[in-house]
Order: sequence, then structure tokens, then C-alpha cells
Amino acid sequence: MLRLENISWSTPDGAGVLNNLNLTVPDGKLIVITGPNGGGKTTLAKIIAGIYTQNSGRIFLNDKDITAADITERARMGISFAFQQPVRFKGITVRKLIELAAGEKLPLDKICNYMSKVGLCAEEYINREVNSTLSGGEIKRIEIATVLARHSVLTVFDEPEAGIDLWSFTNLIKTFEDIRSSLNGSIIIISHQERILRIADEIVIVADGSIKAQGEPEAMMKLLLENNSITGKCFKQEEMF
Repeated sequence: MLRLENISWSTPDGAGVLNNLNLTVPDGKLIVITGPNGGGKTTLAKIIAGIYTQNSGRIFLNDKDITAADITERARMGISFAFQQPVRFKGITVRKLIELAAGEKLPLDKICNYMSKVGLCAEEYINREVNSTLSGGEIKRIEIATVLARHSVLTVFDEPEAGIDLWSFTNLIKTFEDIRSSLNGSIIIISHQERILRIADEIVIVADGSIKAQGEPEAMMKLLLENNSITGKCFKQEEMF
């Protein structure tokens, strides 16, 4: 379980982004965080991963205080972060990247298992370099395969739908649904996409640096579509979805 207590963060010039934010992410849940642009969602995700350091507040993982732990220490504890635009690695093959994530050499059948779970054929990809020859959708799914190989206790995806085509997005949704059905750890997804919101166990609405509402998808979707009362801003379907 992840627990954030009174998290605040400001930009170097002093502009407040997060203000005494509190959040609990239970074990075995898929949580989607949504809200208006500039509300603090990505900042929150990066603080959880240890990329940013909060100005105040405490962070607990399974009741252990990890506030002072950096990104490397948190990765060793089982916290993974998937960027909007996954990093490409010239000279590193897909197989090597998955083995690096797993921390050991893997037999072909295990690599095939991870690749099949993200809808890719291992034979076609295993010896390819993780470089610009891969499409946005392919690199996103390979990144998810590395997350599966890592056996993380908590994985944070920052807008995984960004920069991929409709076909890849449809497959991405199926991948998340498959992961959700066999979830061992917890997943946090930062997203505006309706189809991602609807597969969540809970939706958390973040705006103006704090949590405005949290609950089951049906109730939270209704609040989002009713506009101003929760976020102070109007959500338009064409902007959200």
C-alpha cells in the first residue's frame, strides 16, 4: 500500500503545484488519476517515483517511510515509472532490456510470455534494438513488458496513450485490462482517456494541487461530465476523450 501525507511541491520560482495532498493507494488496485492540465497530476506521479522531491510531507510504502529514498532506492523497493515518451536505447535489444528489468538472464519462453501479454510476437521483436525503428505503440508495449518482468509492487504510468495511434491505443487498453485481471501489485495511471478511466478500480480527480474527489468510476465520471462543481473547470468531452 502506498500512502502520501500532506505532500506539497512548488516550482523553483515558488509557484505552488501541490498543496498538502493526501492519497492512499491500496494493494492490488488500478487507480486512474485525472483532472485538468496543470493541476499537478504528472508532478504527483514523479514525486511518487522519486524523480521530484516534495517540499514537505511524507511517503509510505507498506507502512515503511520512504520519504528520503531517491529514484534508485525506490526502484529497488519495487516502484516503477513509465514515462509519457518511453526512453529509446540504441544498441540495446528488446531481449536485453527485458532481462535488465528482470535483473537476470531469462529463458526464451519467459521472454515470450512477457511479450505475448503485451500483444507482441517475441520472434519478431526479441533481437530488435530499442530505437527509432519502433513505433510509439510498439515502444509503449515493450516498456510495459519490462514492467511485468520487474514484478513491481507499484507501477506508475504517465499518460500511456500519448503519441500512439488508435490501433495501438486499442491494444494498449486490452493490455491494461489483462494486467488488471491478474494484478499482483498496484497500478497508477495518469490519464484523460475515457476508456482508461472506465477500467479503473478507483478514479482520483486532481485539480489546483489537491484531490477534489475519489471513488468508483461511475460516480467519478458523472462528476467529471457535470463540469464545475468538483474541479472548478469545465471538462469537455472532446478535450478529455
